[in-house]
Amino acid sequence: MHSVVVGTSGVTASDVLAVARGGARVELSGEAVAALAAAREIVEALAAKPEPVYGVSTGFGALATRHISPELRAQLQRNIVRSHAAGMGPRVEREVVRALMFLRLKTVCSGRTGVRPSVAQTMADVLNAGITPVVHEFGSLGCSGDLAPLSHCALTLMGEGDAEGPDGVVRPAGELLAAHGIEPVELREKEGLALLNGTDGMLGMLIMALADLDTLYKSADITAALSLEALLGTDKVLAPELHAIRPHPGQSASAANMLAVLKGSELTGHHQDDAPRVQDAYSVRCAPQVAGAGRDTMAHARLVADRELASAVDNPVVLPDGRVESNGNFHGAPVAYVLDFLAVVAADLGSIAERRTDRLLDKNRSHGLPPFLADDAGVDSGLMIAQYTQAALVSEMKRLAVPASADSIPSSAMQEDHVSMGWSAARKLRTAVDNLTRIVAIELYAATRAVELRAGLTPAPASRAVIDAVRAAGVAGPGPDRFLAPDLAAADAFVRSGGLVAAVEPVTGPLS
Repeated sequence: MHSVVVGTSGVTASDVLAVARGGARVELSGEAVAALAAAREIVEALAAKPEPVYGVSTGFGALATRHISPELRAQLQRNIVRSHAAGMGPRVEREVVRALMFLRLKTVCSGRTGVRPSVAQTMADVLNAGITPVVHEFGSLGCSGDLAPLSHCALTLMGEGDAEGPDGVVRPAGELLAAHGIEPVELREKEGLALLNGTDGMLGMLIMALADLDTLYKSADITAALSLEALLGTDKVLAPELHAIRPHPGQSASAANMLAVLKGSELTGHHQDDAPRVQDAYSVRCAPQVAGAGRDTMAHARLVADRELASAVDNPVVLPDGRVESNGNFHGAPVAYVLDFLAVVAADLGSIAERRTDRLLDKNRSHGLPPFLADDAGVDSGLMIAQYTQAALVSEMKRLAVPASADSIPSSAMQEDHVSMGWSAARKLRTAVDNLTRIVAIELYAATRAVELRAGLTPAPASRAVIDAVRAAGVAGPGPDRFLAPDLAAADAFVRSGGLVAAVEPVTGPLS
């Protein structure tokens, strides 16, 4: 099995995906172990001094003014984990929890947190055993880190609370650790705090959303091209020289993708035939501008994700010169903003896809296609209600586009009086990505049927490859009305798996 080696730096988005989704094993480098040991020596030296040091010999948050005596410090660290493991609501997905744990381990291994090497190794052992702590939907305000989610993970390291085993069964964490020969950790000074204080949950969800959106934006370029083709539109608006004079890179990439899909089509360029059109509708003509702006937003979000991956987020932190200093780097604002921005552009991409689908179904705007792409309109309703479903998804996405990061709610007796709500932004983005997948799948379903209904005109080779692949995946073609939900589910699975992009690229070459 593929392994990811964690050093003091250099963890990539691909590493996160490999561990969270691919089940890759995690190993600690010798460099990381040495950095952990060196930082721990600094923390232990400070713990031995009579002067209070935040997180080492004091309480936390609004209780930071109390100096904690040495005999109570282990209890203090256990208590912060137990009390902060206060999540509620549905369980968070396994891949999110694995990303959360791995990213916390990444920061611990930076040598900036003061955690012992043995604790870091236990974190790796839990990941490698396939043990997934039970983490709940609610509990993070995206400031002072994703506190409740990370606390539930730390609780598992202590052998407390519940976790899911590799067999998918939830059991007491202590039983699972024992079954895999893992000793529960006994937390010491600063360690409980260090395990809770990070943006790891929202960052993990950002990285996974970006991976999913990368595939979805390519898929949306393909379905936009198929819709243009089915509507007998013109591909002249996709010419590279037109996009070069407005040099947004995402726009040029989307236009190039659409042009590659449409190469060799006999359906394009008929906009001057029986019912002449000067221009195609915005939803067709402006597809690269809308999808391209979303791509550029993703590029900015990747920059933020990469910076956060390179960060050591904890409070306090151990600096290279031996100082242990408090800071505000746990505030999730940078990550929260881009999570919200991605929900906005995903909603707009879904909206323009739905407008193209509606155009395909409307006999007054589809340039000769049957009403609702029905076999016998009136007797058959065709795809009428598929568009209703798509419209409902778009409406939901517009609600999800309302930014979570514009809100703040004070906590901890006004000590934490401005928070990012980044975890909430990440959770709603995951729903938005799911919905966008379904929206693209419905446009694919309608566009492939519409292309097939253009008898006598040969579609582009890439379009033909899509139609063949989607039919092979169990998505039926034109015909009388039938139970539609299974067809839509098959189309959704096809898009979600990356099958749409995989069907096109052997013909077009790699899409941008």
